[in-house]
Amino acid sequence: MRSIKVEHYEAFSTVPSKGNPAGIVLDGEGLTDSDRQKIAKEVGFNETAFPLPSERADVNIRFFTPGHEINLCGHATMATIYALKTKGLLPDRDEITIETKAGILPIRLSMDVDRSMMITMKQAAPQLRAFSGSRSELAASLALEEKDLHEELPVVYGSTGTWTLLIPIKKLDAFKRMQPNNQHFPHILQEMPRASVHPFCLETYDQEADMHARHFSSPYSGTVEDPVTGTASGVMGAYYHKYIESSPSLQLIVEQGHEIGKDGRIAVTVTEQTDDVMIEISGNAVLIREFEVRI
Repeated sequence: MRSIKVEHYEAFSTVPSKGNPAGIVLDGEGLTDSDRQKIAKEVGFNETAFPLPSERADVNIRFFTPGHEINLCGHATMATIYALKTKGLLPDRDEITIETKAGILPIRLSMDVDRSMMITMKQAAPQLRAFSGSRSELAASLALEEKDLHEELPVVYGSTGTWTLLIPIKKLDAFKRMQPNNQHFPHILQEMPRASVHPFCLETYDQEADMHARHFSSPYSGTVEDPVTGTASGVMGAYYHKYIESSPSLQLIVEQGHEIGKDGRIAVTVTEQTDDVMIEISGNAVLIREFEVRI
């Protein structure tokens, strides 16, 4: 048995217990992928990140859920960059790159108005694909009725590094009624049975926010709900641009986590380019504590 030091950060909030928790293992270069998977399962957060040396970027980051490795995780990226920067483990400049299984992605660092560190990451090129499953079964898997789904906006799969199913909901009050049956998701999501589920709406608790969301994990991930989801929020920006407001540049705020006692905020920037749109998300992080797991 080995003892592994894990640092617990929360992302998309500077207030402890109001953001999305991520485990960071800073001394993980000698670990095997099997070790990393065991550590992620013991930590139990939706994601645990392992920053590693890279020959292609300033740092390589691997992301593990309790059930499997994923290509990209927004909140664990925010937490990892914050941890490395505050410990002096990154180059002393405002722009760096990270190597992920979703590609080489640029990161920009700045100071927010309250002097907290703001981390902006470009996400992978957005992809949107049609959902052809049953809308009524999909609604039932969330303990909702089909009438709760927005009639004019489509349900689609989306990815800026990790696939999720975007489900437009008419009213904010439906989010308090949601009770996900995660085990049933693969039977409904036949095109992408390993995708997560991301209901959202245009009504918000905060009048300064543009969208509200919840995020329910694939049953293969070993978790039920993600409090504040960076990659899915980026996908929401691409969705908003395509189906709600096609503008050369959009600045959006996504709120998430209220129904489970969180209060996350993610800034999403959508910029039109020649052939596509560029998606960036911005957020911050805070150190909570250090602890050890044994594998």
